[in-house]
Amino acid sequence: MLPARITFIFLAACLALAQATSEVEITSEPSHHPALENDQVRVFKVEVAPHKSTLMHWHRHDYLFITLGDAHVSNKIKDRDAIELNFVDGDTRFVTGNFAHIAENLSNKPFRNVTIELLKDEQARKNPPFKWDEERGLNVFNGATQHILFVQDGVRVSEFDMQAGGMIPSHQHKGPHLLVAVSDLELRSVSEGQSPSVTKLKSGDVKWLPGGYTHTLTNSAKQPAKFITLEFPQ
Repeated sequence: MLPARITFIFLAACLALAQATSEVEITSEPSHHPALENDQVRVFKVEVAPHKSTLMHWHRHDYLFITLGDAHVSNKIKDRDAIELNFVDGDTRFVTGNFAHIAENLSNKPFRNVTIELLKDEQARKNPPFKWDEERGLNVFNGATQHILFVQDGVRVSEFDMQAGGMIPSHQHKGPHLLVAVSDLELRSVSEGQSPSVTKLKSGDVKWLPGGYTHTLTNSAKQPAKFITLEFPQ
């Protein structure tokens, strides 16, 4: 009986250890593919196959995710019941970090999103946040709109929709910003004192842009453009 009891205790200990180490860091979760990292953000392109799940993984920082295409998922946070969520193309959500979860794709098509960790979230909580002149609102331009969604951790998040040929008039970027393509993009930028440049991105691509310049922006493609920007204090 003694060897059997020892074996049982050993197996129970192994099971407890496996449960304790069942969560992985986001960098080890195979559905999260690193796309960009600097001192402000760490960006992942996420794709979960139909009716598949991520591993239980940690979000150590506050983060945003931008859904690419419509989605139906189950979100199972550690030690909580799962909840079902529906998203539409371009849905942009902010989530407070420091938890582990599993995301299960309940649909017949891949669940795709761009996940953006805000690496200075703790610093933003300790210090008074940067005060933007506009923290919510809708700006209407010539064939284009800017919907300022929210400000979190001092970062201002906006959704842009531009018709073919639509233009955003001259505006200044004092600080850096991250651009996330929801649709395929072809954007023509004209900066003061510089030659025009064209940025082409596929849906889900990201681009980090430094601050300190003024420009106009035109959708030079033949189809509408949709993208999200995260603006950081200068």
